[in-house]
Amino acid sequence: MLLAIDSATAACSAALIDGARILGERNERVGRGHAERLLPMIAELLDGRRPDGILVDCGPGSFTGVRVGLAAAHGLAIGWGIPVAGFSSLAALAAACGAAQVAAALEGGHGELFVQSFGGDPLAPLDALRSLAPEAAAAAIEAPLVVGSGAEALVVARGFGEWREDLPRAADARLLPQSLRSLAARPIYGRAPDARTMA
Repeated sequence: MLLAIDSATAACSAALIDGARILGERNERVGRGHAERLLPMIAELLDGRRPDGILVDCGPGSFTGVRVGLAAAHGLAIGWGIPVAGFSSLAALAAACGAAQVAAALEGGHGELFVQSFGGDPLAPLDALRSLAPEAAAAAIEAPLVVGSGAEALVVARGFGEWREDLPRAADARLLPQSLRSLAARPIYGRAPDARTMA
């Protein structure tokens, strides 16, 4: 039994999964306030049970949300003495839609979109994660279906294709192949930091 945690975007969710089965789930769109909501949500979900491992969304997404999820995952893993692994928010979105070829697009900072294309069976990335302005993303992304909070902006800028508004969900980690759910549990920021060292 694995505990999956996702707080990288405006959604906040936790799920207990066993293979392809969802044993329990809590999923809320909180916007902000992940730090206050996530641990009570996990405690309510577990109801005294202890998982064998933890999967955590490493981003890209909100800087604070990503850090909250990772801090919770590492703290619980240390306390319970269990392993923790990571997955990408974009890969989780792609896996959940079930399409043969799909691009995931999440709203990022400075009006840019985090974008990446996926396809194949098992699911695999078809290009690298990038942070691009909608117009640049439109030129770079060819998949007919785009999912995520930035999907509409990309498809409108491109002028063709289908978009689905969606956010990552912890339970969807169960749909990822092992290669995409065994990442190092550290942040995937998706873009260079705004801060610069002084010259």
